[in-house]
Amino acid sequence: MAGAVLIVGGSSGLGREIASHYAGKGAAVIITSRDEARAETVAAEIGGNCQGIALDLNDVNGIGLALAGVGSVKHLVIAAIERDENRIRDYSIERALKLVNLKLVGYPAVIHSLLDRLESDGSIVLFGGLAKDRPYPGSLTVTSVNGGVATMINSLAIDLAPIRVNAIHPGIVGDSPYWQDKNLDGVKARTPGGNLVTMEDVVGAVVFLLENGGVSGLNLYIEQGIRAT
Repeated sequence: MAGAVLIVGGSSGLGREIASHYAGKGAAVIITSRDEARAETVAAEIGGNCQGIALDLNDVNGIGLALAGVGSVKHLVIAAIERDENRIRDYSIERALKLVNLKLVGYPAVIHSLLDRLESDGSIVLFGGLAKDRPYPGSLTVTSVNGGVATMINSLAIDLAPIRVNAIHPGIVGDSPYWQDKNLDGVKARTPGGNLVTMEDVVGAVVFLLENGGVSGLNLYIEQGIRAT
C-alpha cells in the first residue's frame, strides 16, 4: 500500500484544496494545523481517509515529536506560510525571525524528521511565492525567504535523491480566501490574458510536481505570465 500524502499547512487555503484533491482520489491524507482541534475538524470536513494532526513550524524543536505518529509518506507538501508586511523603516526583528524560522528552518526540519518514512520513489513540494521576483512594499522578509526556498530545493534534490524535491511559486491566487474579496483589477490588467491564477491552477501544478517522475529541482511559477510584463 502506498504511503500517505502529508500536507503541512493543509487546514486552509491552497493546502486544504490539495488535501481535498487527494482525499477525493482515495489516498490516505494527513493535514496539519497549529491547532489540533482545527486540524481534526477540517480533516472530517474533507472526508475520505483524511486525518488531522497538530504541528507548529515555528516550534522547530517540537516538529519531530509532532510527526512521530506519521507512518510511510509518499508525497509531502509543505504549504504553510506566514503573511508579513515588514518595511525596513519600521523593521520588526521579531516578525522577520518568525518567518525565517518557519520556512528556512521549519521546512527542512519537517523533512529531516520524516527521513526514515519518506518512500524512495516519493516526492516533496515546498511553497515559495512570486514575491521573490516581484517584491512589493513590505515584502522584505517574504521576498528574501522565498528566495531561500528557491535555492533550498537544489541542495535537497541532491541530498535526498532519488526522492524528488521541487518548489512552487504562485502569483496572486484570485479566488483564494485571502484575495477573493480584494480589488485586484490592477493586477489583472498587468497579466497578458487579463486573468489571475486560480486555486485549481495551483492544485494542478502541485499534483504535476508530485507525480511526474522526471521533475526534480524545479522552481515552477504559476502566475499567468505576469513576470513577462
